[in-house]
Amino acid sequence: MIVTLTANPSLDRTATLDRPLARGEVHRVSSVTVEPGGKGINVARVAHYAGHPVRAILPADPDDPILHGLDALRVPYRSVPLAGAVRTNLTLTEADGTTTKINEPGPSLDAETIERLAHLLVLESERADWVVLSGSLPPGVPEQWYADLVRALRPWGCRIAVDTSDAPLLALAARFPDAAPDLLKPNSEELAQLTGADPEALEASAAAGDPTGCVEAARTLVERGVGAVMATLGGAGAVLVTPEGAWHAAPPPITVRSTVGAGDSSVAGYVLAHTRELSAPDRLRLAVAYGSAAASLAGTALPKPEQLNTTAVTVSTIA
Repeated sequence: MIVTLTANPSLDRTATLDRPLARGEVHRVSSVTVEPGGKGINVARVAHYAGHPVRAILPADPDDPILHGLDALRVPYRSVPLAGAVRTNLTLTEADGTTTKINEPGPSLDAETIERLAHLLVLESERADWVVLSGSLPPGVPEQWYADLVRALRPWGCRIAVDTSDAPLLALAARFPDAAPDLLKPNSEELAQLTGADPEALEASAAAGDPTGCVEAARTLVERGVGAVMATLGGAGAVLVTPEGAWHAAPPPITVRSTVGAGDSSVAGYVLAHTRELSAPDRLRLAVAYGSAAASLAGTALPKPEQLNTTAVTVSTIA
């Protein structure tokens, strides 16, 4: 089973614009969708669509629309009651795939809610192959919480993936190797945050076909105890670095329609591949296939197995 934690879930409202976004002007919307979201929920949805057992953990009132949305999608979940409504995030998508996100901070969690979430997560982890900790932390949650959770989950034998950014990511790294996860999924900017590299240089070199800068940065994290670093690089694909080696995957040709959920889909693809005991290059291949499929879909739609183009993903070994 794959268990995901989304401490700051959201109702994702996506509006598709009929022309490029211009500040201060009136825009017409061609379509609107509203779906349950948040990074961990997205991972759970993708894994559920692939037929793998999942459990999404989140804070939400029993009558919150996000739980009704998960019920409609038949995604298994367990929730901790929340005083207040789950946040709503707005995504504006343009015809060329340009995505603008406007995210609310989310309701504040008190100490009791934080403790109940952690307790529920540990209980569910007893049956889990993987536990995925994803997304931002809402107000009230200490920035070191992910580091605390990694250490609390370790005795149960599950593998742990973390996908976060900014202060929670830096707080996690500050406690390596004790809090080092089995999988860390940064993008190029987050990789630079962790290693002191130049984010623009990493992105530019990867876009030009040279991912070695990202690989070298990721290796420093593996040397600090992280089991595997999968750095997603947008249109340049992704790199995977483990103690055994490093690989780059170039994505299949697609028309980008929305980048919402692409990184989460990549995480789901990697974890699914690991549960199938695939090799490291094939784990990366499936991850990039899932991320690319997500980027080719409109709004907040997430990919299903029949929408993947795995054979068009090119994986190469990096010395």
